[in-house]
Amino acid sequence: MTEIIDGNAVASNIRDELTEAIETLADAGARPGLATVLMGDDPASQTYVNMKQRDCEEVGIESHHVDVDGDAPAEELFDTIADLNDNDDVHGYIVQAPVPDHVDYRDVIRRVDPAKDVDGFHPENVGRLVAGDARFRPCTPHGVQKLLESAGVDTEGKDVTIVGRSDIVGKPLANLLIQKADDGNATVTVCHSRTENLAEKTQRADIVVAAAGVPELVDGSMISEGTVVIDVGVNRVDADTEKGYELVGDVEFESAKEKASAITPVPGGVGPMTRAMLLYNTVKAASLQEDVAVDLP
Repeated sequence: MTEIIDGNAVASNIRDELTEAIETLADAGARPGLATVLMGDDPASQTYVNMKQRDCEEVGIESHHVDVDGDAPAEELFDTIADLNDNDDVHGYIVQAPVPDHVDYRDVIRRVDPAKDVDGFHPENVGRLVAGDARFRPCTPHGVQKLLESAGVDTEGKDVTIVGRSDIVGKPLANLLIQKADDGNATVTVCHSRTENLAEKTQRADIVVAAAGVPELVDGSMISEGTVVIDVGVNRVDADTEKGYELVGDVEFESAKEKASAITPVPGGVGPMTRAMLLYNTVKAASLQEDVAVDLP
């Protein structure tokens, strides 16, 4: 029978395990602080920010939020970033993407203090990850690793095909999985929009990670019996529902489930893990900045 990997349950366990570390830091006068920055009024971004604030409240992390007018000049956002870099109560922060068109997101990332870059996107942190000395693992790739671990999937020696080459998921996950580490040592193929014969690459994989942002791109005919399937995609498609849409992944779930040994659902798979690993990185940031040792899950 195919195992449905429950991201909500795994994320809940991680939050529970983080609580002890958070209290250790609080007892030392260093309760972790996470800030969110939202430039503009994108409804989806506002929802994500609200969820992250609730997550902080649940585990005892101090939550801070800054709104920046979407029509303000880029310098106003940059000033906010500089203030957060200097704020000792904020151990980590994220600038919610997307930002308005007149702001270069790469410039935003470069201005974030690497020690507070809990997304793991700053060039310094990317370089450290590639070199095998990660300060922060990006949240979604790290969450994928935790899901594989929870399902008892050993990546050593396995063929992994990642569909998608984004800076947020595909590239960092590939780098993590090839590391000489207990949750690495895989042979990784990264596919993308220019890949020819995509099905050939996915069919020969022991593990397929779909992260292309294309609804139901990978179906059951594209995987082999016993493959582990991790679906990172979250896509809104029109549907005859009360809301007028439904959420689907990058994997056609029903057909893939017939062949997979384990698979993540959408929603309820990778999404909760991304949020949990943001809390993880915030606790780690506080531990490093305050020089207080904690046990991380």
